[in-house]
Amino acid sequence: MKKILALLFVLSMSMMLFTACGSDTNEIALITDKGNIDDKSFNQGSWEGVVEFAKANKKSHQYIKPEEANDAGYLAAIDLAVEGGAKVIVTPGFLFEVPIYEAQSKYPDVKFILLDGVPRNTDYSDFKTNDNVASILYAEEQAGYLAGYATVKDGKRKLGFMGGMAVPAVQAFGYGFLEGAEAAAAELGLADGEVSVLYHYTGDFAETDTNKATAKTMYQEGVEVIFACGGSVGKSVMAAAAEADALVIGVDVDQRYDSETVLTSATKGLGSSVVAVLEAIYNDNWSEYSGKTTTFNAANAGVGLPTEVIGDDKADAFDRFDTFTKADYDAVYATLENGSVVPVRTIEVADTNGYATADELVSGLGLSKVAVETRQ
Repeated sequence: MKKILALLFVLSMSMMLFTACGSDTNEIALITDKGNIDDKSFNQGSWEGVVEFAKANKKSHQYIKPEEANDAGYLAAIDLAVEGGAKVIVTPGFLFEVPIYEAQSKYPDVKFILLDGVPRNTDYSDFKTNDNVASILYAEEQAGYLAGYATVKDGKRKLGFMGGMAVPAVQAFGYGFLEGAEAAAAELGLADGEVSVLYHYTGDFAETDTNKATAKTMYQEGVEVIFACGGSVGKSVMAAAAEADALVIGVDVDQRYDSETVLTSATKGLGSSVVAVLEAIYNDNWSEYSGKTTTFNAANAGVGLPTEVIGDDKADAFDRFDTFTKADYDAVYATLENGSVVPVRTIEVADTNGYATADELVSGLGLSKVAVETRQ
């Protein structure tokens, strides 16, 4: 009897894993990557867009968390979504590039929204976006630029960067952060090297004691604020910041609601971009995104710092800064929006894992006011 009950429990948990929203079939599905829909980051921001559109338009929807966080696991989850009636599948993150490369041909009647990536084969020898796929990218370098600029204009001089894995999106956030800090330092007339940045990649996107310890060490060495750019790495940094009475810059979504330590967040319009593509699908404007790579940036409100506080129209989203204001933000944002400032997105990096040296960062980004020390 105990064995039977145990088996029933396992089966029920499996069903819970792959179903949501109380419907036998679900027209829109989101497949999570290594995180979950409450990761306070990429999965959650994307899922919120699905929910917003689906509820407003009375569309059945679900999310599926793969049993294994690898190509085979993601493909299996896509299979389950299609078997469950999905006509549109949202996949948040570069980890889905290979699975979507395969799934787009396997399921030609299903529309795929691939965020932060372009369909490719395993060895990068072929990139192919079929007409049933919309590839959505974001100008992370612009969001990072805004965060770095605001932080230095606000008076901070000792900064930290903790990226997860050195994938293109995370690299771009970091490069932009350094460029924005450099621009603000130049405007303020600071001396060369007056702004310093400790620069580190954790090699993961996880909340761990090791990542917390790394952040703690940075704060002990005088770092005032850390740009936590690695999914759940941010939770580790926030915990360390709370103990050190220090500050954090969030990423992807507005993380001010997660901790009082969050100064601001370098955000992508994850939810709004998902809504935009879903609206195009259901309003016969799919051709706007079909078979293409579309970049959301400052020109189309695709990236930025938060300018509103959810649930309080009168609140100031910049109230955690000492001196940096909404007017200051609007001024620097306009330079990105009109193209007069174009942050560098990529630089030459010798390391095969993508970890830039301090010299590569300084030379590649043209830094002089900002001194960089890398930590591995």
